[in-house]
Amino acid sequence: MSAAAATDTVLTRTVPSHLVGSVNQPDAESVLRLVAERLGGAAHVGAGGAVPRIPDGEVGERFYWIQFQTLRFDATPGLERVGEAGFRIRDRFDVRQFRVTGDVELPDLGYASAAIDSFERFAALQDEGVIAPETRFQVSLPTPVAIVGAFLEPGSRSAFEPVYRDALRAELERILAAVPHERLAIQFDAAVEFAILERDRGPAVALEPWWRGDALEGIVERLTEAGAWVPEGVELGYHLCYGDVEEAHFVQPQDARHLAAVAKGVLATARHRVDFLHLPVPIERDDAEYFAPLAAVAWGGTQVFLGLVHHEDGVSGALRRAAAARTAVPAFGIATECGFGRGPAERTAPLLDLHREIAAALSVA
Repeated sequence: MSAAAATDTVLTRTVPSHLVGSVNQPDAESVLRLVAERLGGAAHVGAGGAVPRIPDGEVGERFYWIQFQTLRFDATPGLERVGEAGFRIRDRFDVRQFRVTGDVELPDLGYASAAIDSFERFAALQDEGVIAPETRFQVSLPTPVAIVGAFLEPGSRSAFEPVYRDALRAELERILAAVPHERLAIQFDAAVEFAILERDRGPAVALEPWWRGDALEGIVERLTEAGAWVPEGVELGYHLCYGDVEEAHFVQPQDARHLAAVAKGVLATARHRVDFLHLPVPIERDDAEYFAPLAAVAWGGTQVFLGLVHHEDGVSGALRRAAAARTAVPAFGIATECGFGRGPAERTAPLLDLHREIAAALSVA
């Protein structure tokens, strides 16, 4: 075995990379090929290559995470916008909330159709040997809390949550029926949950829970319920997130206390093995204090991915953050803070290369 091959073997077994979801490329095949070329191809030996799971990049209408759901809500009887039209995200997505005005029957949400189409390309590329054989196809889904908290006015949230929950579960059932379970990983994206937990940080964050009882307990209960929709044989993971609006969090976490609390709660109550968890790390946090709350989490067999990768400071910055993280988390893979589908397309390939460089450096650090 060559020295280069030996290095690849070490890094893919010890420091895997995780892609949260969004990747800026023109279509799913472009994402899958580029990721395989840079990180997850058959040339990258080890369990699942350097990336155990590859998403389709959330291309097309999904590029701005959940915003495309509002386009469907606009055409749904029983829902109406609140207030006068004004600002639009990237001149496309109306930011006004909705209210429930009657019975709501949601249309196709778009997640299943996209996943089924993308899996056809994934399977073909895997059969061709472009994607490593052990790699799973990753489908990222929002939590109902994310949709309800972001898009419904306070008085409509309790009524709308079960409607969206059931529609999302139906989308998942379609995916499960179409994609072989041994080739599939489901990730639930939890971001608005942290706006609720950080609601004392000011008006930009102040989102009150719409359920009775403790906010954290309600969040954990809902995350655990969603995880229980995933059958054995399909990998399950969670992306814990502080948002990504034009590549910025809605608030910077003071430390990892809320991330740790949610992780502890989910791992303690999960009815399905949690295969992986992703947690963000702000670029300036290379201090042990940020990571300290994570020392209390019993990770068990769950693969932990930390958002240590920032394009602004490259390998050196990631290594500083990794050194601090090791004071609390004994073993982890690497990722960006969030998806990178909203960044410029020309940054995508260098950012994937940066994952590989950081992993190689950590494998010998």
